[in-house]
Amino acid sequence: MHDLAFVRANLPLVQEKLRLRGVDPGLLQGFSDLDTARRSAITEAETLKAQRNALSAEFGRIKREGGDVALVAAQTTSLKDKTEQLEARAAEADLKLRELIESLPNLPNDSVPAGASEHDNVCQKTWGEIPTFDFPAKPHWEIGEQLGILDFERAAKISGARFVLQLGSGARLERALANFMLDLHTREHNYVEVLPPSLVNSRSLFGTGNLPKFGQDLFHCDDKGPYVPGQLQESDHWLIPTAEVPVTNIFRDETIDLSSGTISFTAYTPCYRSEAGSHGKDTRGMIRQHQFQKVELVKFARPEDSTAEHEALTHHAETVLERLGLPYRRMLLCTGDMGFSAAKTYDLEVWLPGQQTYREISSCSNFESFQARRANIRYKPEGAKKSEFIHTLNGSGLAVGRTYLAILENYQQADGSVRIPDALQPYMNGETVIRRQSFGRAL
Repeated sequence: MHDLAFVRANLPLVQEKLRLRGVDPGLLQGFSDLDTARRSAITEAETLKAQRNALSAEFGRIKREGGDVALVAAQTTSLKDKTEQLEARAAEADLKLRELIESLPNLPNDSVPAGASEHDNVCQKTWGEIPTFDFPAKPHWEIGEQLGILDFERAAKISGARFVLQLGSGARLERALANFMLDLHTREHNYVEVLPPSLVNSRSLFGTGNLPKFGQDLFHCDDKGPYVPGQLQESDHWLIPTAEVPVTNIFRDETIDLSSGTISFTAYTPCYRSEAGSHGKDTRGMIRQHQFQKVELVKFARPEDSTAEHEALTHHAETVLERLGLPYRRMLLCTGDMGFSAAKTYDLEVWLPGQQTYREISSCSNFESFQARRANIRYKPEGAKKSEFIHTLNGSGLAVGRTYLAILENYQQADGSVRIPDALQPYMNGETVIRRQSFGRAL
């Protein structure tokens, strides 16, 4: 969310930044009129209150002297009615202004390249050698089904489309990946592990920028009735789309101590996405699932530290890919391809030989003060009298399911088996290769 005073003082700049993001700057066309009407109503109401106070004193004097107070009483009542009308007008304008400001995405950092779509993103780094095979490379869904470790058909029977059932060494591989990532981030990168709730309320989703704009992308529980846009409840429940939501909201409505530097959390949770608008896209395999697991990295930083922390967080996610020997590239997203809340984003894209393409496996963003303003998370700079909004950052470290499928495709062998990366073998109960497994078949 943006600071009203900043928008007021920098309206042309804000409109230009919105244009770079592909947002119609005309959204702010009525901003000045609304803001002027609100401020004018507030000023006039304060003036009338001062007049009422003076009349109240006059009323008391006349009454003490035994005079007729009828005229003064009528004037006081009239001023009271006008004041209430002005206050109502100011409140209405304030609500419209707030709704307008809340609907605006974050402004891109000056270092973000201008562009309209993913085709304008900038590749900043590539790592690893693209594997070559002396056999036709298969996509992960074929590999997993033939090995008996992935079952999409039975998952659909249980839950519907866009779910997967993992079995045997496949289920262990998922768990091994999560444990490997958590150990790496806590032992080497100094994150504190946290296990947050997987259900959050509307206020939490508002704080991270998911509501009200992206409610259709989420799963809302019906325990407290339907969600009503504009009504942020604290007792309703949503399934989290990512651990970013509950972890960022740990400090909602708090002023925290950052005197010792950045606070860094990592969390492993299930994530739930409705995948609204993705009909017909990536219907095969594990790319777009309604439920998947992810290890998340979240940072709370002082504004002067957030740029360096963004680079560090991205490097921490890259380290996972490098330890697993998975080729990837780092993309700096352009203004038109960033998420709603981000000021700057790096996407890490892993190579998938079975599909002959790079696919996003982590998105690492600096939100600057955008989320902190929505969630009211502050800190007090050393020597300052007033608190200020912190900067929040987050990234996948990594999406476990996509790392899983990247291993199946990059480590596949001619006989259909899959080698287990060296870094994961200590977590795989002695297994070095995943071979065909059978857990019962339909007769």
